[in-house]
Amino acid sequence: MSAADDAPRPLVDQSVLDRLREELEEDEGYCKVFVGNFIEYLPHRIGRLRLALTTGDLEGSVDAVLSLKTSSQMVGAERLAGLAMDLEGELRSEARHSDVAVVLPQLAAAFLRPINLCSRQTMHRLQSQCSPGARR
Repeated sequence: MSAADDAPRPLVDQSVLDRLREELEEDEGYCKVFVGNFIEYLPHRIGRLRLALTTGDLEGSVDAVLSLKTSSQMVGAERLAGLAMDLEGELRSEARHSDVAVVLPQLAAAFLRPINLCSRQTMHRLQSQCSPGARR
């Protein structure tokens, strides 16, 4: 692993938001709709993940973490996507070969707090970057 791999991911990658705006051929509309939907639905995604992990539902956990990872990547929420990727890796390696009733709650204890904190920070950053007059 190189030193660059150890550097923390950006909370939000502005270049992803810029590319999204270009692809949608809009100015501020993308923030109001696409990013707004991400922000609005984020607590639900995390709630689904929490429920699946704490109840030992491996299939539901994988589905929920993939939803969180993919949606985060689409809006440039790099740090949140990275946490989801780390959890996905654990689910695919550890949980598949262990007692899910034990491992999944342990993964919940290890990952949900950082994911919750990062999601709040990400929502605030996205809201500030997509507010009227925000730097582009």
